[in-house]
Amino acid sequence: MKINCKIVDIKNLDNKNIFCRSVSETPKQVCEAVEGIIKAVVAEGDSALLRFTEKFDGVKLAEIEVDKAELDKAEKGIDGALLAALKTAAKNIKEFHAKQKREGFEFKRPDGAVLGQRFTPIEKAGVYIPGGTARYPSTVLMDVIPAKIAGVKEIIMTTPPGKDGKIPAATLAAAKIAGVDRVFALGGAQAIAAMAYGTQSVPKVDKIVGPGNAYVTEAKRRVFGMVGLDMLAGPSEILIITDGSANPDFIAADMLSQAEHDKNASAVLICETEAFGQEVVKRLETRLETLPRSEIASVSLENNGMIIIAGLDEALKISDSLAPEHLELCVKDPDAALSKVKNAGSIFLGNYTPEALGDYLAGTNHTLPTMGTARFSSPLSVDDFVKKSSYIRYDANSLSGVSEKIVNFARAEGLDAHAESVLARFEEN
Repeated sequence: MKINCKIVDIKNLDNKNIFCRSVSETPKQVCEAVEGIIKAVVAEGDSALLRFTEKFDGVKLAEIEVDKAELDKAEKGIDGALLAALKTAAKNIKEFHAKQKREGFEFKRPDGAVLGQRFTPIEKAGVYIPGGTARYPSTVLMDVIPAKIAGVKEIIMTTPPGKDGKIPAATLAAAKIAGVDRVFALGGAQAIAAMAYGTQSVPKVDKIVGPGNAYVTEAKRRVFGMVGLDMLAGPSEILIITDGSANPDFIAADMLSQAEHDKNASAVLICETEAFGQEVVKRLETRLETLPRSEIASVSLENNGMIIIAGLDEALKISDSLAPEHLELCVKDPDAALSKVKNAGSIFLGNYTPEALGDYLAGTNHTLPTMGTARFSSPLSVDDFVKKSSYIRYDANSLSGVSEKIVNFARAEGLDAHAESVLARFEEN
């Protein structure tokens, strides 16, 4: 299968054109549709959810909540090899994320003042698992297990039903393994609205996590403030850097693993020679011949795929300017290259660490910052499900020692009641 994957010398390229990162506003029709969906869910509750499920998912449900017995049945009924893979992934995810737990601190100053910080889990978390062209039991594990480790009391999961009205068994099995408390056959903007505002069946949560399509993302944007969010995810992307030491077939396979996500996904390679790039293109064409999702992958590669010719040092500079969601360092000395990387969501080191390893089994999280937001944000973690509170305790002596400074600050800002709240404690009654 012939593809037109661009090969470009870095001298002729603007970094802004490397990934599919649209800066245009959300289409008007998406905004209007989402606004209407949210208003209906707030006003009508479950009846709106059932109506939208029939309209958008093509299935008429009597109930949107999945019976817990279905989770048990799914875990027992799925293929044994898949069940073993899910359990291994869950074990590895728990091991990695357990190391993210943080303890608070407290210290006492010589004047007797005590200051501290404590971590407390959020009460209820909502996890959205997308449907559409693929299903993601792996995302169930990635998004639920950190919440469980954080100590979230109740975890609500929503995911679209299939045309048969059911949720795939693998997704339900993953929910059981991860420890989801309640599951709802509910997708799209209506699922986000239900978790943000609550309905007769769906409880209102404190934070919503999980990726989705443009309607889900717009709904998350609109409910922010009512609830917390993990991130607003854009199209998935991978940047692969090689110094020529990699097998071009490995590179092609990894580019396709990203391109098959959807037509807006971006798979970009930076290599040192055009000859290597041409060899990768040949391998891409060969692999596309037998790829089940070849139509999606080929459109992704033709629209958003790219092979850039640049040296390793220049490639690492480009990478940091892009802050890619996924970064593969397929080079002779990946640790040395890693030391120069500042901005990336998840980094894969060496020729035997494909992105798929992180997507499924290694234990790191695959819910990652996209659209260059790895410059200032991080993968989903235990931190996303806890809150930090500070506390202070002064006695009369320690407050007296700093009272004049507080009064000076307050009066400089024109807030005399602030000053008086300190002085009142030392006035004679």
